[in-house]
Amino acid sequence: MTLFVSHTTIDCHDAYALSEWWKELLGYVDVEGDPNLPGHEECMILDPETGHRLLFIEVPDEELPAKRIHLDLRPRTGTRDEEVERLLELGATQIADHRGKYGPGTGWVIFADPEGNQLCVLRSEAEVAAWEAQRSEA
Repeated sequence: MTLFVSHTTIDCHDAYALSEWWKELLGYVDVEGDPNLPGHEECMILDPETGHRLLFIEVPDEELPAKRIHLDLRPRTGTRDEEVERLLELGATQIADHRGKYGPGTGWVIFADPEGNQLCVLRSEAEVAAWEAQRSEA
């Protein structure tokens, strides 16, 4: 099993304004079907050539944390929970567990690498697709 970088996340105070600034700077675009609007707390932009994504997330802290940028990772094969166990075996430190945050089958887990750099483990693309299919049937 291995992981791949789903996107790079940037903590901020105004996700929309900052995403618009970076779109202009980098030539990125909104993700098709998910336009960014003023007031959105999460805004993702996409490099139309490479597919790289930046996600801007508003944090409530008055002062932004020192570690404002982190990688969000998805399993290439297997599941989020299998990768969570693998990271623990590799010596990562679990910081927070947000599995189930938006209902069964959702969420992510936050880790720190051996030097304290944060990363998140998300569900695999297959897990997301299965969850969305189940939601649409309900």
